[in-house]
Amino acid sequence: MSSPVINPNGTLKGKVAVVTGASRGIGEAICARLAMEGARVVASARTAESGESRLPGTLHDTVDRLRRAGADAAFIKADLALAADRERLIDETEALFGPVDILVNNAAITYFMPVVDFTEKRFKLMMEVQVYAPFHLSQLVLPSMIERGSGSIVNISSPAGIHPKPPYRGGRGGTVYGLCKAALERFTTGLASEVQANGIAVNVVSPGLVDTPGVAVHGLINEQSKDRVQPIEYIAEAVYQLAKADPATMTGRVDYAEPLLKELGLEPSALI
Repeated sequence: MSSPVINPNGTLKGKVAVVTGASRGIGEAICARLAMEGARVVASARTAESGESRLPGTLHDTVDRLRRAGADAAFIKADLALAADRERLIDETEALFGPVDILVNNAAITYFMPVVDFTEKRFKLMMEVQVYAPFHLSQLVLPSMIERGSGSIVNISSPAGIHPKPPYRGGRGGTVYGLCKAALERFTTGLASEVQANGIAVNVVSPGLVDTPGVAVHGLINEQSKDRVQPIEYIAEAVYQLAKADPATMTGRVDYAEPLLKELGLEPSALI
């Protein structure tokens, strides 16, 4: 891995990036990687201060990390289940840094339980945050991207979006999660086909299993799965590569991080 530094004249110099779900884990790592290439980064999540979540990590922590390394970064607290917060996130970003060039839809709220037990409230909340919020945020940033003839949207999915295949062995209640991710992937490819001619790339990165606080709280890493855990740097690198992609040649893709980097002949950079 290359040495982790901020390059103010990097490939994303002058670009404004919004990353949701950025108080910890994958979102925080993505913020770091984009900042390393000179992007002006806005980190967003519900957790701004310590004590606001049972999980470690806050927006303050993320932005302090970036600023200590010399990045131009800020955070905007937002609950993506609320339309007004989504609108405020983009409005405040534009007022702070200018129009959004890169949107990374990473935020998620997830419940694992069988369909027979799933409540309407939880179903609607998952759909709102994981499907409609990326749709709405894309609507909010697209007019400016189209006007300028450039932009990138990267959506974070999961192998859960792949259809289960026989022989079935039961499950741990991931049907609704998989439904959300499959819908997000179909939205990605559809939007890519709509806006490629406008110079906008729309892609998916599917992380696989990553050791993050969210994964830990759901107990997803165990003796059976521990060998599949992937370093977080792979996901951050894959997002960066798609964020700077030329829509003429790389859009509408649903990529798993490690195979994408192998295709490009790249190793992930260490993170600041």
